[in-house]
Amino acid sequence: MFKTISHFDGTRDALRPMDRVDNVRQAGVAFRREMLAKPQVLYYQSFELVRVPYPSKYAYLNAFTAPTPFVHLTNRLFVIQFQSEQGIKTLLAGPSDWEHQRETPFFAALDAKAGPLAGTMEKALFRKTATVLDVLARIGLKPEQIDYITYDHLHTQNVNRWLGGQGHAAVFPNAKLLVMREEWESAKGLIPWQNQWYCPHGTEVPAERVHLLDDSVWLGDGSVALVRTKGHTEGNHSIVANTPEGLKVTSENGVCLDAYEPKFSKIPGLAEYAKQTGAEIIINGNTQEYVVDQYISMVLEKSIAGPSPHDERFPNMAPSSEATAFWLFPKTAPTLSVGELQFGRVQTGV
Repeated sequence: MFKTISHFDGTRDALRPMDRVDNVRQAGVAFRREMLAKPQVLYYQSFELVRVPYPSKYAYLNAFTAPTPFVHLTNRLFVIQFQSEQGIKTLLAGPSDWEHQRETPFFAALDAKAGPLAGTMEKALFRKTATVLDVLARIGLKPEQIDYITYDHLHTQNVNRWLGGQGHAAVFPNAKLLVMREEWESAKGLIPWQNQWYCPHGTEVPAERVHLLDDSVWLGDGSVALVRTKGHTEGNHSIVANTPEGLKVTSENGVCLDAYEPKFSKIPGLAEYAKQTGAEIIINGNTQEYVVDQYISMVLEKSIAGPSPHDERFPNMAPSSEATAFWLFPKTAPTLSVGELQFGRVQTGV
């Protein structure tokens, strides 16, 4: 079911960071070529779950110049089905249980600062579109049909209800969490500025419900891959799916396509910053754990993704949380938005 990917072995060993960038870029192109020759996923669809305010100073680290303090992030669930030797498997990528994540210190602090206006602020700034269970009911999948869940990283996530923990019965009784060992262990012993972004006790689940990964892996027939992209967090990984529109690459290393090609961006400051510094990406830097690695990982991601079929200036990324235009946050609209995607038809008889 899980086959280790060796394309990136040693690509980050060079002492000079730009040598690492070049090595990773070449490996990403080779990996892309091989994965495109593999089967495509049976079904791939993304669904908006919730929109939340997020500091613009983090979204576009050091580059954003408009006075707008926040961007609107649209958090999405990706439902992916692929073939394996054991039959069709269903993966939920980014199944945020946002109803049970408000204890995350960053969001709790926003509520506290708002005081008696918290309710009004929430109505104005938060858009609650759907829950994970809403989405599954809409497309005809039962919770017991979910085989795997995964997140590009564990910021804000609470998996207790999904997998059974902290007194909850498991909503997904047959699912396992696929997570990089580094990310899982990091979440168990956070330093102070990290813990502002992790939901307290959100990973308290039985060990047998978690499958720890030590490297990038192919899933099933190779139409899906989980690629280590350390940077935004210590154990960040990207979800890569082979679709009729090419390889879709999902993570939150960058919050929109502009972040991956800032020289083409209309967002205030991004193109100027790219020209001034020579930077080819703009990182999403709320914790800044491994910013050099994050830069390299974003180059890797866009090398794997290749050009978008909708605008070849930008890569074929599908961010897990995408910056979205919002009237209260002027001048934050991306130059090219991804939006929701659908390829194939869901298999409900699995």
